[in-house]
Amino acid sequence: MQEHFQILIVGGGNAGLSFTSQLLRKKSDLKIGIIEPSEKHYYQPAWTLVGAGIYDINKTRRKEKDYIPKNSTWIIDAVTEFVPSENKVICQSGKEISYQYLVVSPGIQLDWDKIKGLKETLGKNKVSSNYSFEFAPKTWEFIENFKGGTAVFTNPSTPIKCGGAPHKIMYLACDYWRKKGILDKCDVHYISGGAGIFGVPEYAETLKKVLHKYKIQTHFGANVTAINGPTKTVEYETKATDEAIKQSLSTIDAACYSIATTNDNVETKKVSMQFDLCHTVPPQSAPDFIKKSPIADPNSPLGFVEVDKFTLQHSRFPNVFALGDCTNAPASKTGAAIRKQAPVVVANLLAVLEGKAPTEQYDGYSACPIPTEYGKLMLAEFDYDNKPKMTFPFDQAKPRWSMWILKTKILPWLYWNKILKGTA
Repeated sequence: MQEHFQILIVGGGNAGLSFTSQLLRKKSDLKIGIIEPSEKHYYQPAWTLVGAGIYDINKTRRKEKDYIPKNSTWIIDAVTEFVPSENKVICQSGKEISYQYLVVSPGIQLDWDKIKGLKETLGKNKVSSNYSFEFAPKTWEFIENFKGGTAVFTNPSTPIKCGGAPHKIMYLACDYWRKKGILDKCDVHYISGGAGIFGVPEYAETLKKVLHKYKIQTHFGANVTAINGPTKTVEYETKATDEAIKQSLSTIDAACYSIATTNDNVETKKVSMQFDLCHTVPPQSAPDFIKKSPIADPNSPLGFVEVDKFTLQHSRFPNVFALGDCTNAPASKTGAAIRKQAPVVVANLLAVLEGKAPTEQYDGYSACPIPTEYGKLMLAEFDYDNKPKMTFPFDQAKPRWSMWILKTKILPWLYWNKILKGTA
C-alpha cells in the first residue's frame, strides 16, 4: 500500500529537522513524514575543532531518533527517484511515498572519487580531511606530530559546505606550530579553486593579514585533481603563470614544484607539489539521486535543486520547496544559512497550503566562524550581495576571544538543544 503524507521531507539533517520542528510549532496537526536513512546524527561544524585537537569526535555524534520531532513519522529509507509530475518519490526499498507538498533537504554529496587516489590514502601517508568523521581525528594526529617541511591545505573549485573550513584548520595548524617553535621550519601552501581567500572584502582584509603572519603561500584558481599518498604528491590544474617558483623550504619529501609538459595552446597547466602533510577537501555536488531527477537545475552541472533564491520554492513545481546545502541558491552552504532559510520555507509553505502566494524572502544570509588562532575567532556574517550583516555591536572583522567561545561552547549547545528543536 502506498504511503501518503501532507508534507514529505527528504533528509533528516540540520535543515530537515529544524524545518520540521518549526513547522509543527506553527501547525501541529499536519501529517509529516521524514525520509532519512542514517540512524546517527552529526554536528559537523565541530569537526574543525576535532582536527585542531580541542574537541572529542564522539561528542559530535548522537542518535537520530532522539531528534525526530514529535508528531512526525520517521521513514528509515533512502530516496532513489523523484516523480514530481505524480507527487511521489520512490525509495531504495521499493516503497512509493506520495505527498501533497515536498520539502527537499538531504544536504550535499562529498565526491571523494573526483580526486584521483584520495580515498585510497585518506588517514595514511599524512593525508587527512576534517570532512570525515573517521578521519578528522587523524588531522590532529598529523598536525601534532609534524616536525616541519611542506604542509598543503586544499580547497576545491566547487561549492562546499562550510566554505571556510579548508582554511580554518590551516590557521590553527600554523598557530600550533608557532607555539611549538617550528613554524619557521614549515612551508605552508593553500591550493584553492577560489579566486581569493574570502568573498567579502571586509573579512578578506583580516585574513590577508593572517596569511602574511603565518607566511602562507596561496595558489588561487587551482583545482586539485590527484593525490598520491605513497609519493606524497598533490597534483592540480591552474591557469596561473607563476607556478614554476621553488618551494621556500625543502626536505627529502618536499622538493619543488614541477610543471607537466603541456601544449603551448593549452592555457591550463598541470602542476605537482610534494608534501609532508596534506589536509584535503573533496569536491562536492548535489546527491546523485537529485542530479538525475526532474527537480535538479538543468543549468547546473553539479545538479543542485532549482529554486527561487528568495522564496526557496521550486521554479517549476510549486508544491516543492528546498533548503540547506542541496539548493542552487547562490548562498554559502552553512548551518547559519539553514537557520535563516527554515522560517522562510515554513511561512511560504503555509501560505501556499492556504492558497496564497509565498511572500517571505531569504536574503542569502550566511555566517562563517573563522578561527585565526587558538582562542581567537572572526565571525563573518554576510548576504547574497557579499555585504556584512553583523549581529553584534562591534567590528566582527576583528578576531575575538568572545567569538571563540561562541564557536567552541555556545553553538554546539544551541544546535542540540535549540536549533534542531525549532526554538532558535
